[in-house]
Amino acid sequence: MAKILLAEDDPSVRGFVSRALEMDGHDVVVTEDGGLAAEAVLEHEGAFDLLLSDIKMPVMDGIALALSVAAQYPDITILLMTGFADQRERAHGLDALVHDIVPKPFTLADIRAKVAQALEGGAVEKMTLAKTLGA
Repeated sequence: MAKILLAEDDPSVRGFVSRALEMDGHDVVVTEDGGLAAEAVLEHEGAFDLLLSDIKMPVMDGIALALSVAAQYPDITILLMTGFADQRERAHGLDALVHDIVPKPFTLADIRAKVAQALEGGAVEKMTLAKTLGA
């Protein structure tokens, strides 16, 4: 299975996501902010298949973390999470670097499916106004 770096400042979300990924057999390295995640990437010499990060965190936010990781280790797939609409909008400019953005709250099935899709390299279906309206 995959080696995943999880960066999430909320302890309950961090525990929930970590357990969900471990259920699927992944090796999960857990950090509580972007600064510690950046250190973990260097410490492990970029040996991660996936970076799963919250966007809004102290020390270094998920967007700064994604930019740093992508610059140093472009083969790491990046998946971001957020519960804030304005943060999702900030991240959409990073389409070339970020596989997808997972909106919070999410279910166990949601996060497991999004991670599986990211690891498989599957295409992300971007929602457009036309799709939303059924056109």
